[in-house]
Amino acid sequence: MKDTLLTERQKEVLRRRKQGLTQQQIADIIGTSKANVCTIEKAALDKIRRAKETIIFLYSLDATPLCVIAAGTDLLEVPPLIYREAERLGIKVRYDTINLLNLIRTTAAERCRGRYIRDNIEVFINESGDLYFE
Repeated sequence: MKDTLLTERQKEVLRRRKQGLTQQQIADIIGTSKANVCTIEKAALDKIRRAKETIIFLYSLDATPLCVIAAGTDLLEVPPLIYREAERLGIKVRYDTINLLNLIRTTAAERCRGRYIRDNIEVFINESGDLYFE
């Protein structure tokens, strides 16, 4: 992948972190300080987060607000809520319960803690039954 938002140095640090290397080990390999590797990794992860949010925004333009999952809600209570609200709109959700829980945990991971929702999550749905979380 040549045309990404990440610099070559950021890609290198992320590749090596994915291999299990510590920041200090990476610093030794690329000839810099651990603090610099930390800065490079943080900047890369921030770019990735912002890119994901941009994509979600783009897809949610064609979506309808479905509901808000309130902070403090047990994750196991979320699928029935989403299915009920989607049915009210006459849209079939594309995900079964397990896949829906996994989708929430991966796309809104920073808003989940254990089995509970940490911060409110706005849920959007498109006509195809795809869900987006903001």
